[in-house]
Amino acid sequence: MAPVASAHKSIGRWPQDSLEQGVLRPYHTGMDDTPALAPLDRRFLNVLRWRGAIKGLILLVAAGVGELILADQGLPNGLAAGPALAIGLWLTLVAPSRKFAHWGFALDDRELQVAHGWLTRVHTIVPIGRVQHIDLSQGPVERACGVATVVLHTAGTDHSRVTVPGLSREAAEGVRDRIRAAIGASPW
Repeated sequence: MAPVASAHKSIGRWPQDSLEQGVLRPYHTGMDDTPALAPLDRRFLNVLRWRGAIKGLILLVAAGVGELILADQGLPNGLAAGPALAIGLWLTLVAPSRKFAHWGFALDDRELQVAHGWLTRVHTIVPIGRVQHIDLSQGPVERACGVATVVLHTAGTDHSRVTVPGLSREAAEGVRDRIRAAIGASPW
């Protein structure tokens, strides 16, 4: 196996059965003994941008109402709309790429690993034998962008739902089928 170059500080190696070697960059969580994780599909960045734009639009509508109320008080224009516009632009243009850059996943025959977060790193390891059932979901924005979310439901009550968002529909179906095959081969 050849090392895969990464824009991150660490350089990882892909398992032989990984998704298209050389196309995806490994993502290292910064935690000890963590394998290189595959990033999400780039089209998920568009999903995050659309979600940010929708939140920004809702914020701007609320700021517009606030501007009307402030205008009746004789206060200058822009006290509510200015910050709302700045936050909306940040939610649409800056936050999505930062969020996208801090997601990764890895799947082998024994477990699925999902890591996300910047300030608070969350690294979830799901043993395949604990999976109860698997969902594949796509909202309207995800469908339009061609990505899907794999949802694993595990035994237990706390954190019994693990999601891997932003996979291409084909990759999501591949992950689902691979986990289903591993569950079928499980001795329990």
